[in-house]
Amino acid sequence: MQQIGFVVFPGFQVMGFTAITVFEIANLVAGEAFYRVTLLSEDGGPVPCSAGFNVETEAFGERSFDTLFIGAGTELRPATPKLTDYVRRAMASSQRIAGPCVGAFSLAEAGVLDGRRVSTHWQYAADLQARFPKLKVEQDRIYIIDGPIWTSAGMTATIDLALAMVEKDLGLAVARSVARKLVVYHRRAGGQSQFSALLELEPKSDRIQNALNYAKRNLRNPLSVEELADVARLSPRQFSRAFRAETGQSPAKAIEQLRVEAARELMENGRHSLGVVADETGFADRERMRRAFLRVLGRPPQTVRRHALADS
Repeated sequence: MQQIGFVVFPGFQVMGFTAITVFEIANLVAGEAFYRVTLLSEDGGPVPCSAGFNVETEAFGERSFDTLFIGAGTELRPATPKLTDYVRRAMASSQRIAGPCVGAFSLAEAGVLDGRRVSTHWQYAADLQARFPKLKVEQDRIYIIDGPIWTSAGMTATIDLALAMVEKDLGLAVARSVARKLVVYHRRAGGQSQFSALLELEPKSDRIQNALNYAKRNLRNPLSVEELADVARLSPRQFSRAFRAETGQSPAKAIEQLRVEAARELMENGRHSLGVVADETGFADRERMRRAFLRVLGRPPQTVRRHALADS
């Protein structure tokens, strides 16, 4: 049985409990109580969450756990001396320690992240790196595993982190079954981006949104302004002006972002050659794809693939 300790504190974010649900469903799928979760706090007793209700907890004590989760909050708060000491002791007794979202700050303050690659919610990544320069913060990652330390982006990324643990413990088939029961895609690869090109563009009209949706479905097409304008039922000139006004970008730059995102997903979720990826996403050749990756992501496809394989 895997004993999991889940640390909470006043004002913790309830979304973190999605990890507990993953372990609960894993027990049902496995047909045995493989995971047992214990809620922990410094002094035990009832602890209020950010939504206002209380959860009952046990005090830290001397008990050790196979996996220790540090809960996240809706705002940054310094780790208390008790929590810092508890994390340091856990490094000697736990198989893995997880710090999803701003939980990474608590691990960093305890000194257990020095020299390690870590992830956190994109909103706090720059702050984490500035405050703890001995870390290597990779802000565009869903989750990262570095030795016994597991860190992830915030909110729903906790599900991906927990599913990755289930896959490691119980196998791919169980993790996939848990994901299906949760009505989510099977866990995203750790190297997958926290961002979505379509969400970043945020078009305001249905016409421009329809054109972008069409582009995402047809990336192998040339996707000229004339083709997209026809989908939006505008003249090419009207379309270009409306597109830039609504998204702040030219159609060509937006399409490049969609192609890079699609190419990255193919690299993370399959074993296709870079040439096949370039063809499937409309880049036509590897060199054109390489230049686009450098413009959009600041690193070449080979580096993206290497990181994805390392975290899979």
